[in-house]
Amino acid sequence: MTTTTNTEAHGPHGYSSRKSDHLKRLRRIEGQVRGLQRMVDEDTYCIDILTQVSASTKALQSFALALLEEHLRHCVAAAAEHGGAELDAKVAEAGAAISRLLRS
Repeated sequence: MTTTTNTEAHGPHGYSSRKSDHLKRLRRIEGQVRGLQRMVDEDTYCIDILTQVSASTKALQSFALALLEEHLRHCVAAAAEHGGAELDAKVAEAGAAISRLLRS
């Protein structure tokens, strides 16, 4: 029995052309979070840590918005070509993702 990955089932993702840029960005964010760990370990002043938390949160939100835009341009646009239930599903999926982003 063979399994199908998301890429095989749905084709290349909207972010695929910028994958290396996204990975670099996520590595920077990872470094920011590790910096937070160091700051706590070194008993850094709490306001300075909160400032870094804010910067890390903003970086993740910016990444999420870029990914959402690529999803809309690629996945939702491709579904729009087919219309019907596929389009409805992609729009609902994007709406749910936006809702999760707004709650975070």
